[in-house]
Amino acid sequence: MSIRLNNWSSYYEWRCIPLNSPVAVLLHWPLTIYHAIQLAASMNLLPEFSNKLHVHYLGPDKELCQLSVFKELHALFPDLQVHIELIGPAVPQFRNDERMTLTGYAKCLEIDCSCKSGVENGSSDPCDKSSGVSLGFHKGFYHDLCKDVLQESFPHVIVAPNAGIAAYSSWLPTIELIKDMNVPTIITDYCEEAAHLAVSCITTVTSRPLSIPVQLNPFRQPLVMEDTVLYLPCYSNCFIFGI
Repeated sequence: MSIRLNNWSSYYEWRCIPLNSPVAVLLHWPLTIYHAIQLAASMNLLPEFSNKLHVHYLGPDKELCQLSVFKELHALFPDLQVHIELIGPAVPQFRNDERMTLTGYAKCLEIDCSCKSGVENGSSDPCDKSSGVSLGFHKGFYHDLCKDVLQESFPHVIVAPNAGIAAYSSWLPTIELIKDMNVPTIITDYCEEAAHLAVSCITTVTSRPLSIPVQLNPFRQPLVMEDTVLYLPCYSNCFIFGI
């Protein structure tokens, strides 16, 4: 399922991007989704699917102002239709229940790359309608909206970026719901302490161990966060784990 990339260095090499490019500052959002899917697949957690991959993306915030970055998932999964439902209280009211299709993706710097010609095969064409990325928007908490969202799509994987589960009690009914749904769920947090605090909350609710242990996300944002309440180095999507 798609090319295997292990870190920013391999991604930059694959996309023929110079290492001094700042694209990782923004692309950590789609690359974290990519890594989450690869992690779930490596642990045999993903259910079987054909050419459509449904992702429920919980608690979006800053990425709601950077939606075009999700186009990169088309390059990462060229043979798939990736459908992402963005669900959370930060979704603007004007986007509630909106659907958006993202077409194409940024071309690399390699002159002879097939992403420029689109002639190698149909699925590598950035404008190919049989693959691509679509976004749906839902304002509110997952446990409140899940019934309606599931009528549109049942997720193959759930992703909760920078969740801060230990800091927000509103996550508890969502964790209960995810436990009952039995869908692989990949969670990230800003630092290792926050991740382990989240694990404590999650295992208290689920009464079972993690499916994917806490580990560094190789596609975390490379810039340290400022104005954090924690006296620890914090990075967006820094640590990743799964339930």
